[in-house]
Amino acid sequence: MMRIDMFIQRYSRIGGARTTLLATSALAALATLPAAASAQEQESDPFATAAAENAPIVVTGSRIRRDPADESAPRVVLSEEVVESRGYTSAAQALNTLTSNSPQLSQADNSGESSGSGQQFPNLFGLGPGRTLTLVNGRRMVTTSSGLGDAQVDANIIPLGLLERVEVIQGGGAAVYGSDAIAGVVNYVLKDDFEGLELDAQNGISSRGDFHTYSLRGTAGTNFADGRGNVAVDINYAKSPILRFADRPLSALGRLTVTNPENETPDDGIPSRKELLDAHFWEFNANGVLFNAPAPFTRFLTQLDGTPLQFAPDGGLMAFDPGEEVGIPFASGGDGFAYRDLVGLRTGVERLTGNMIASYELSSAVTAKAELLYARTEGEEIPQGQSRTILNAGSYAGPVIFTIDNPFLSASARNTLSAANPGFAAGAPLFLSKYFYDLTPSNSQTTETETYRGVIGLEGDFAAGWRDFYWTVSGSYARVEGSQRRWEVDNAKYNNAINAVRSGGAIVCAINADADPDNDDPACDPINPFGNGNVSQGAREYVSLQAGQDYTNEQIDFLATLGGDLVRLPGGDVQFSLAYEHRDEQVSFMPLEANRLGLFGGGTMELAQSGGYNTDEFSGELLVPIIGSGMEVPLVETLELSAAGRYVDNSIAGKEEVWDLSLRWQPVYGVTVRASRSRNFRAPTLTQLFAPSTTSLDSAGTDPCDADRISSGPNPDVRYANCLALFEANPGYGVEADGSNAGASAADRLAGFQSPAENFQRATITTGGNPDLRNEVSDTFTYGIVLQPAFIPGLTISADRVEIDLEDGLSPFTTEDFAAACYDNVNPDPEVCAAFDRIANPDGLNPGGTILKGTTTTFNAGVVKYRGEIYAIDYRFEPAGGDLGRFHVGIDATHNTLLTTSVTGETFVRTDNTYLKPTWEGRFNLDWEKGPVRVSYQAYYLDETKADSDATIENNPHPILSSNLTHSLSAQFEAGAMTFRLGVDNLTDEQPSYPQISYGDILGRRFWAGIKVRM
Repeated sequence: MMRIDMFIQRYSRIGGARTTLLATSALAALATLPAAASAQEQESDPFATAAAENAPIVVTGSRIRRDPADESAPRVVLSEEVVESRGYTSAAQALNTLTSNSPQLSQADNSGESSGSGQQFPNLFGLGPGRTLTLVNGRRMVTTSSGLGDAQVDANIIPLGLLERVEVIQGGGAAVYGSDAIAGVVNYVLKDDFEGLELDAQNGISSRGDFHTYSLRGTAGTNFADGRGNVAVDINYAKSPILRFADRPLSALGRLTVTNPENETPDDGIPSRKELLDAHFWEFNANGVLFNAPAPFTRFLTQLDGTPLQFAPDGGLMAFDPGEEVGIPFASGGDGFAYRDLVGLRTGVERLTGNMIASYELSSAVTAKAELLYARTEGEEIPQGQSRTILNAGSYAGPVIFTIDNPFLSASARNTLSAANPGFAAGAPLFLSKYFYDLTPSNSQTTETETYRGVIGLEGDFAAGWRDFYWTVSGSYARVEGSQRRWEVDNAKYNNAINAVRSGGAIVCAINADADPDNDDPACDPINPFGNGNVSQGAREYVSLQAGQDYTNEQIDFLATLGGDLVRLPGGDVQFSLAYEHRDEQVSFMPLEANRLGLFGGGTMELAQSGGYNTDEFSGELLVPIIGSGMEVPLVETLELSAAGRYVDNSIAGKEEVWDLSLRWQPVYGVTVRASRSRNFRAPTLTQLFAPSTTSLDSAGTDPCDADRISSGPNPDVRYANCLALFEANPGYGVEADGSNAGASAADRLAGFQSPAENFQRATITTGGNPDLRNEVSDTFTYGIVLQPAFIPGLTISADRVEIDLEDGLSPFTTEDFAAACYDNVNPDPEVCAAFDRIANPDGLNPGGTILKGTTTTFNAGVVKYRGEIYAIDYRFEPAGGDLGRFHVGIDATHNTLLTTSVTGETFVRTDNTYLKPTWEGRFNLDWEKGPVRVSYQAYYLDETKADSDATIENNPHPILSSNLTHSLSAQFEAGAMTFRLGVDNLTDEQPSYPQISYGDILGRRFWAGIKVRM
């Protein structure tokens, strides 16, 4: 299968004592915190009562029982009522409405890559899904992704029928929960008990008559043993379909940007790129485009009387229109392959989840609990298909080479080709550039996961003197069995079948017609490549093979906690929590036989892999009330300090110590300030450490010493000096393949050096794991203020600042990254510079100094910096004594002031103030309820932003994306045991901001209706 995206990218811009010591040290260090604060939780339940929030409970971010309003880090809560009233059919939809979360939409971005597996992961502040930790009931979940990178948990597996709320800590959390909690924590909290029977169904459709969605759910629960026990079961099925680019107006435009010939200077106000609509790959299509030579230039198109030729669907010949403004590889319009048909727009997802919760009071002080979860998800995407084109001439994916003797050619086609070029009648070859729709049984790819999880535990309370204590002990086992499947073409069998001859009046494979019977393959069925849909069933079955992988992720987790009162101070009781956690993680990855043998594609042989690690983790927390209510200290109504520390011993990644220091200060009633400073970490995954090595030919990527880039980069002088020293030490570097430049000065050889390995697959690239990886670490600082004015009951205003600095980031390094890190540093790491090799002298094809060996792996070099604020206004009121009903107004906004990332630690790319992370993201909610009726309105706002961090009118015809505002409306009506609901999402059919298809809602206006029956 040809990777067409390389052309798109090239030609278009698209322990015990230790724990105590940690906690004690943390308390002592609190004195260094500046006076600062943060906001209280944002409760998204429109009509939650204050009474329910006052009881001390364990909430996300701490294992100490406390009033949820007393948190010292920004926390947002999405309740069950919000999920139901908005018509969400998955937890992922609810997460995607958080302004601090960067949505994972299973959607293609117009870069040529497909829409993905269908799995959706939280991604707070845009720091990457692997840096947001996912919990269920405060316990870690098994990784559901394939293990080929970050540890992630698919939000699609969360059962909605027993979901009570989603709690999100924004910023840190590793001191309490361990690895991955860098950007924050998402905790899915399930109901403690459920009694009764609920049946729920929902159906949706877009205003264009497509995108049918379905959801069916049944939830049943009962008490037993005189109310001491409860058991509940939830089963949920949901489905959403595939969408294609042609299904939506904006994506159907087939828009790309290409070089603008009218641009003359870097400051003439004329963009260096221009817009190309209805983009097509003119070099190929599904019928087959004809060339006289294997090169993608229009002068080599096979022509009859000046008119280029292509095959018709039935195998005849017809005129071919290459389109307008022909370049490589794109044209506007014409008969070439439409860019919008390259991949699918949205992945179709089918989900089945089952969940059981059970509890039983063994005594008044001890309760046994159990959870069982099963989830099966399948994502279906449309990736790049089977291409045999002139763009990849000379490779396995090159054009079909044939002569007019091919028996599948009709007599009229032979006559036409002979007339086009008499040389063809003499046996000269033709080159057929084609995209096969019919070479394999299917052109889609599926990713399926089955998740199993079981938890058993005990929890209880006891008293010792005046002190109250609480404890938990739990063990869990979880397993994910995943598979990815697609159809590929066996290279050897394809070569057999594409070479057809006539023998005895029948068309057969040439290997079965030659004189050597040892080469025969009786199963070979010849391929008719001419036209569209003419490959026989036999040929398709002969060349096709199943490709993909199977993988399993296993997790065993034991967790024990103890918390309660420690000592009594004038300001209140000092509280503590201690925890021990042992975790065992195992992963295995088994490519299918075709992958292991390298039968398709570039012939790369994939290896099976497996591995595991275990951790022993000790954590402790202290909550110290310095001043409490009633102590009558000026400007101090309440002052409390808290600290948390965690010691982690990872059998592979080693030891780590992380901490969290927090302050909460209430100078007067209704005003709270608070701050938190923490150190967090993420451990490398098993695959990042031990992925097996595979070697294949590929591009080496951009070379910093290439003449086109020698004066660029973050430190141009350093880059030039390092490259010059390299060329001075190696006289063969920069000498051309024909021997020219030999004997020239190093400066002259450097000035003329052009690396062909940048644009062609000439380098031997080794891809694999890095067993020397370290943990990546981050420092997080949050502070803010909460206002709850007594003269406006029900109003809460909060603002939080979040600052995250990450170092030693686990970065996916390519040869290009290693080269940049080597030459852009004054004192480069020798290990970095040793990750690639240059040839010492020209080899007849490449100039001396060309990078012909490289490495792709994970490396500790990344740097990420985030700065931003989170704002919330929450107001609940009942005008006219409730006669007009109850109202809720909620405003949530995230202000992103900085998000800059460096893979190498040297070259930084800012994504704040771009479509990936706009400066402002906002959500407005208005809810009204009276009697059996509830009406909800929601608006979601994306700020005006740049198309790219460096976008200007000089390099982009549309450097600025306009703001985007979508509106949604829903209503519920209760009629006895039944609740009817209906809604419309994206009421005004607002499309994404032109021309970026992912900056806004590409789905458009959608209607949905549901019913819930309670028994």
